[in-house]
Amino acid sequence: MIPRILTSRGLGGLLALSCLAGCASYSPAPLADAPDLAQGLAGITVDPAAMPLPALRRHTVDPARPLDIDAVAMVAVARNPELKAARAQHGVAVAEAFTAGLLPNPQLSVDYGFLTSGPAVMDAFTIGLMQDVMPFLTRSSRKDAAAATLRGAELDLLWQEWQVVSQARLLVVRAQAFERQRAVLEANRALFADRYRRTSTAMGRGDETLPNVVSDLAALNGVETQLHDLEQQALRNRMDLNALLGLTPAAPLALAPLTAGDLPLPPIDRIRADLPQLAGRRPDLLALKAGYQAQEQAVWQAVLGQFPALSIGSNRARDTSNVKTQSLALSISLPLFDGNQGAIAVQRATREQLRQDYQARLDAAVAGVGQGLLALDQLEAQARATADSIATLERAAADADAAFRAGSLEERTFADLQGALLSRRLEALKLDQAVQEQRVDLMTLIGGDVPENLGTAPNATEKATP
Repeated sequence: MIPRILTSRGLGGLLALSCLAGCASYSPAPLADAPDLAQGLAGITVDPAAMPLPALRRHTVDPARPLDIDAVAMVAVARNPELKAARAQHGVAVAEAFTAGLLPNPQLSVDYGFLTSGPAVMDAFTIGLMQDVMPFLTRSSRKDAAAATLRGAELDLLWQEWQVVSQARLLVVRAQAFERQRAVLEANRALFADRYRRTSTAMGRGDETLPNVVSDLAALNGVETQLHDLEQQALRNRMDLNALLGLTPAAPLALAPLTAGDLPLPPIDRIRADLPQLAGRRPDLLALKAGYQAQEQAVWQAVLGQFPALSIGSNRARDTSNVKTQSLALSISLPLFDGNQGAIAVQRATREQLRQDYQARLDAAVAGVGQGLLALDQLEAQARATADSIATLERAAADADAAFRAGSLEERTFADLQGALLSRRLEALKLDQAVQEQRVDLMTLIGGDVPENLGTAPNATEKATP
């Protein structure tokens, strides 16, 4: 005779509970066979509310018009392939935070003995239910650790988005700088090409000497070499920018000219005054703090682990003579050889490593801002000095041109002066590019507003998305 607890109704209830516990379903997710690179900006939409910086959330993107520097950064955040992968990795952190709040299932054991012979009167059975107690004691700590880990993952993602914004701005700055340098080189190539044509024609008539012609030809070749090098740099920069935006290498991308307000940087005095608060403004530093908080909980869990593991439960049994018993079961480990001291030592050493890692990153962050300010000050001073020297050279070049036309200045001297002016103009443009790039770097290094609601761990009673 089957005991009442194992009747069809009881078995049906157990099966129903098992089905409810495993309600997730499976569906395949095949890999793509084609790249996800766009041929252009047509049809691309960007949600300003999803941007990582307040300035970008106040901006809009119109793919039908040339993109300014902030619009390019927004497209990069929305479409960058590496950021897409980072967001998928963040989903793993969310799932792990959900898992941290779950408790282990109780263990059900059933032993049924069929009567086959002897003086007994019925079958025997034993049914037991056991539950591990320690996960209940560590649940709060595990949830706190998971919440800190999730916040760290979201801050890491935010920092990666800031890096993509910075990289997009740098590439736009370089693209615009290359265009300005190209215009100067093209103008000088036209000048030296005209000079070479004139002197070579004059030499054919016997009115010019070979050294002057060679001087103009050498100047022309030098400008063309610089132009070719610049074109290669501009092409690499454009391909890097397209890759950052998730576009094909040949996709067209129209850029709006940079304006004076495109790279807003707080006053230097304010930046220096805010340095003591840098640890609360940089997502990378806040992520390390969150990781340290999670490790604090790991140390606490290791300390709790030195206490004996405890499981409690109950057994109900009936023997073949119809004697029924109900017992209380208790299982406890005896810490005779391993008091979890090894795990405690490892977790404490890991905590110390994270503490030193954070201190090193904080020191580097503060030093990086200070170095950036010094570099910016030097570059701006050099740019001002170069601008003054260009003004002097331009006046000398104007006088030389008049003297050359009057026949009182030789061609080689004129070409040397024009070459010097070209070099200074290119240097001025490169210094301006360096100043803008340094401003972009500082805009990231000084940090900004970080959302306070990052890393909220999901409720353990809620269902995770299958």
